[in-house]
Amino acid sequence: MDAVIELWTALPVVIQIMIKIVTIMLPLMILVAYYTYAERKIIGYMQVRMGPNRVGFFGMRLWGLGQPIADAVKLMFKEIVVPNGANKLLFLIAPMLSIGPALAAWAVFPFNAGLVLADVNAGLLYILAMTSLGVYGVIIAGWASNSKYAFLGAMRSAAQIVSYEIAMGFALVGVLVAAGSLNLGDIVAAQQGSVFHWFWLPLMPLFLIYFISGVAETNRAPFDVAEGESEIVAGFHVEYSGMTFAVFFLAEYANMILISALSALMFLGGWLSPLPEAWVDGVFLLDHGFHWLLIKTFFFMFLFLWFRATFPRYRYDQIMRLGWKVFIPITIVWIVVVAVMKVTAMPWWFS
Repeated sequence: MDAVIELWTALPVVIQIMIKIVTIMLPLMILVAYYTYAERKIIGYMQVRMGPNRVGFFGMRLWGLGQPIADAVKLMFKEIVVPNGANKLLFLIAPMLSIGPALAAWAVFPFNAGLVLADVNAGLLYILAMTSLGVYGVIIAGWASNSKYAFLGAMRSAAQIVSYEIAMGFALVGVLVAAGSLNLGDIVAAQQGSVFHWFWLPLMPLFLIYFISGVAETNRAPFDVAEGESEIVAGFHVEYSGMTFAVFFLAEYANMILISALSALMFLGGWLSPLPEAWVDGVFLLDHGFHWLLIKTFFFMFLFLWFRATFPRYRYDQIMRLGWKVFIPITIVWIVVVAVMKVTAMPWWFS
């Protein structure tokens, strides 16, 4: 009886948490869907093409705004084919292991001062743990498919992800040293002032390495050798179809949004205004707020698309050399430099 009473007492809290989760996840999934539309439209304009301009209702048809909805409906009705000899359980679990960590990471992400689902002190450590789990979905997908091509694609993708995960981790260690906290809200608070007090300036090498490593970790161009058009097949997810393929596809875009939001949070002040404090205090739209975080995140999201339309694809040996022989040594050296700046209270970032 006591257990029933305790469950009844906790029910409102559970419902409150579920409402918060839905409030975060629903706009995020809509953003993921329309990010695919934005990619096709923006790259189309860069290459002097129209992009999607047929699917939609009324005024939406001219811009093709119904294209993501049409793609989702099509994929829902496509058959999910499981190869002969494949491990069916792992074959179906692998896409969930790819998209799950990308969504779970938002649990500790602060959208504004005090506006966070779980304000944990080790938020940065949690983010590192979640983003590291995605590689298991890639490896399991390649192994469970019972295909040599999928397995080779999985090994190459996993090696690339692990290599750049190390560089990303060291870059975030620099942020930890600069902010003196693992809490994401405290990291943003440490950047108070103006655009010149944000961490992009003292941590410039780590900032560039973090974002470029994020592009490589999400298997995006110019680091997308695992699924390149010049390859025989599409990499670790070659045997996937229907919604199982769609989940891998959505996981890639969800990770791109996460990397963009984290770059804005760690290095560009998150929801802080770029203007000096004396100018923005209480001024509508110029004051600190979620809209600044959104603008900065959209900027990085645009860079992902710009890179795909601009840069040629790297060779695999070039990708691995960049990660191990360039990025990792630079991050280690710059962590020492940041530590010295922190200890000596170098103005004006750490004074």
